Amino acid sequence: QVHLVESGGGLVQPGGSLRLSCAASGFAFNSYWMSWVRQAPGKGLEWVSQQGPGGVSTAYTDSVKGRFTISRDGAKNTMYLQINSLKSEDTAAYYCVKHLDRVPGFDVWGQGTLITVSS
Repeated sequence: QVHLVESGGGLVQPGGSLRLSCAASGFAFNSYWMSWVRQAPGKGLEWVSQQGPGGVSTAYTDSVKGRFTISRDGAKNTMYLQINSLKSEDTAAYYCVKHLDRVPGFDVWGQGTLITVSS
Protein backbone atom coordinates (compact mmCIF):
# COMPACT_ATOMS: atom_id res chain seq x y z
CA GLN A 1 0.00 0.00 0.00
CA VAL A 2 1.29 3.43 -0.92
CA HIS A 3 1.92 5.80 1.97
CA LEU A 4 3.38 9.27 2.35
CA VAL A 5 4.08 10.57 5.84
CA GLU A 6 5.21 14.14 6.43
CA SER A 7 7.01 15.46 9.48
CA GLY A 8 8.99 18.49 10.57
CA GLY A 9 6.38 21.20 10.86
CA GLY A 10 5.99 23.46 13.84
CA LEU A 11 5.85 26.99 15.18
CA VAL A 12 8.70 29.17 13.99
CA GLN A 13 9.49 32.88 14.12
CA PRO A 14 9.71 34.97 10.96
CA GLY A 15 13.10 34.56 9.38
CA GLY A 16 13.55 31.10 10.82
CA SER A 17 14.12 27.78 9.09
CA LEU A 18 12.58 24.32 9.04
CA ARG A 19 13.17 21.11 7.16
CA LEU A 20 10.15 19.04 6.22
CA SER A 21 10.49 15.34 5.52
CA CYS A 22 8.23 12.99 3.57
CA ALA A 23 8.73 9.28 4.11
CA ALA A 24 7.43 7.25 1.16
CA SER A 25 6.56 3.56 1.06
CA GLY A 26 4.79 1.07 -1.17
CA PHE A 27 6.06 2.29 -4.53
CA ALA A 28 9.28 2.91 -6.45
CA PHE A 29 9.84 6.32 -4.90
CA ASN A 30 12.85 7.35 -6.92
CA SER A 31 11.04 6.67 -10.21
CA TYR A 32 8.29 9.22 -9.69
CA TRP A 33 7.81 12.95 -9.83
CA MET A 34 7.00 14.27 -6.37
CA SER A 35 5.70 17.62 -5.18
CA TRP A 36 5.05 19.70 -2.13
CA VAL A 37 1.67 21.42 -2.00
CA ARG A 38 0.46 23.76 0.74
CA GLN A 39 -2.82 25.11 1.98
CA ALA A 40 -2.94 28.28 4.03
CA PRO A 41 -5.76 28.73 6.55
CA GLY A 42 -8.97 29.53 4.71
CA LYS A 43 -7.34 29.34 1.28
CA GLY A 44 -7.05 26.85 -1.54
CA LEU A 45 -4.29 24.44 -2.41
CA GLU A 46 -1.07 25.94 -3.75
CA TRP A 47 1.60 23.95 -5.54
CA VAL A 48 4.99 24.82 -4.03
CA SER A 49 7.72 22.71 -5.60
CA GLN A 50 8.36 19.56 -7.59
CA GLN A 51 11.23 17.26 -8.38
CA GLY A 52 11.66 14.65 -11.08
CA PRO A 53 12.72 11.05 -10.75
CA GLY A 54 16.15 10.55 -9.29
CA GLY A 55 16.23 14.09 -8.00
CA VAL A 56 16.54 15.92 -11.29
CA SER A 57 14.50 18.77 -12.78
CA THR A 58 13.29 20.79 -9.83
CA ALA A 59 10.82 23.68 -10.00
CA TYR A 60 9.36 26.17 -7.55
CA THR A 61 6.50 28.59 -7.38
CA ASP A 62 7.76 32.17 -7.64
CA SER A 63 6.97 33.12 -4.04
CA VAL A 64 9.39 30.55 -2.60
CA LYS A 65 12.27 30.71 -5.08
CA GLY A 66 15.56 31.28 -3.31
CA ARG A 67 14.10 30.31 0.07
CA PHE A 68 12.87 26.72 -0.40
CA THR A 69 14.94 23.77 -1.58
CA ILE A 70 13.44 20.43 -2.55
CA SER A 71 15.55 17.29 -2.42
CA ARG A 72 15.28 13.56 -2.01
CA ASP A 73 17.26 10.62 -0.71
CA GLY A 74 16.45 7.61 -2.85
CA ALA A 75 18.17 5.22 -0.48
CA LYS A 76 15.89 6.35 2.34
CA ASN A 77 12.76 6.80 0.18
CA THR A 78 12.44 10.27 1.66
CA MET A 79 11.81 13.69 0.18
CA TYR A 80 12.71 16.92 1.90
CA LEU A 81 11.80 20.57 1.77
CA GLN A 82 14.32 22.93 3.32
CA ILE A 83 12.59 26.20 4.13
CA ASN A 84 14.60 29.28 5.00
CA SER A 85 13.70 32.91 5.68
CA LEU A 86 10.19 31.96 6.68
CA LYS A 87 7.47 34.57 6.30
CA SER A 88 4.03 34.81 7.86
CA GLU A 89 2.53 34.02 4.48
CA ASP A 90 4.25 30.63 4.56
CA THR A 91 1.90 29.57 7.35
CA ALA A 92 0.09 26.55 5.95
CA ALA A 93 -0.37 22.83 6.02
CA TYR A 94 2.27 21.29 3.77
CA TYR A 95 1.50 18.12 1.88
CA CYS A 96 3.79 15.67 0.16
CA VAL A 97 2.21 14.35 -3.03
CA LYS A 98 3.04 11.68 -5.57
CA HIS A 99 2.49 12.43 -9.24
CA LEU A 100 0.59 10.11 -11.54
CA ASP A 101 2.74 8.08 -13.89
CA ARG A 102 3.28 9.87 -17.23
CA VAL A 103 0.11 11.98 -17.05
CA PRO A 104 -0.56 15.23 -15.20
CA GLY A 105 -1.98 15.07 -11.71
CA PHE A 106 -1.44 13.64 -8.27
CA ASP A 107 -2.69 10.32 -6.95
CA VAL A 108 -1.36 10.02 -3.40
CA TRP A 109 -1.26 12.64 -0.65
CA GLY A 110 0.27 12.58 2.78
CA GLN A 111 -1.63 13.70 5.86
CA GLY A 112 0.17 17.04 5.96
CA THR A 113 2.36 18.85 8.43
CA LEU A 114 1.54 22.33 9.74
CA ILE A 115 3.93 25.25 9.71
CA THR A 116 2.96 28.32 11.68
CA VAL A 117 5.15 31.39 11.27
CA SER A 118 4.57 33.85 14.07
CA SER A 119 6.48 36.02 16.48
